[in-house]
Amino acid sequence: MSFVGTGTPDPNPGWLSEEELSDIRRRLPLLYVEAVPVRVDGMGQVTEVGVLLRVGASGSITRTVVSGRVMYGETIRDALFRHLEKDLGPMAFPQLPMSPAPFSVTEYFPTPSITAFTDERQHAVALAYVVPVTGTCDPRQDALELTWMSPAEAASPGVSAEMEGGRGALLRAALASVGRLP
Repeated sequence: MSFVGTGTPDPNPGWLSEEELSDIRRRLPLLYVEAVPVRVDGMGQVTEVGVLLRVGASGSITRTVVSGRVMYGETIRDALFRHLEKDLGPMAFPQLPMSPAPFSVTEYFPTPSITAFTDERQHAVALAYVVPVTGTCDPRQDALELTWMSPAEAASPGVSAEMEGGRGALLRAALASVGRLP
């Protein structure tokens, strides 16, 4: 059990300090979840795709999808819900998939030579999902805004070029998985 301050048990022992995380990132791949938020019509067809705008690690402004680590002892569903709420706000009302089977398993490497997906900080494995949201999205944390786009606009080369780490290809794969890639 980890402790906070004066010997009080840490209520959230799944978190790592920045120093521990940095050390682990140099040694092990980390598990992430990624979510492409969408709006659907009454027939379940994707009508809009949500893309986040945020400041990247280098200080540049980039587009991305909802993404974050899975903590020790946390279920995939809980991690998805936590990161959707963190990035989109508590009133987004995500409709999590009944099955935790992702549309893609993506590997991110610190160097672009191994795959098209990069994360200069680490080797990461991400389980990616398309998640309908029915409520009001109010981006929080490090997300500056959420832009709703048509599937055709989201799949465009211009949007892909603005996305970090190869996530434009991931967004296109998400649209293909729901039959909405133009």
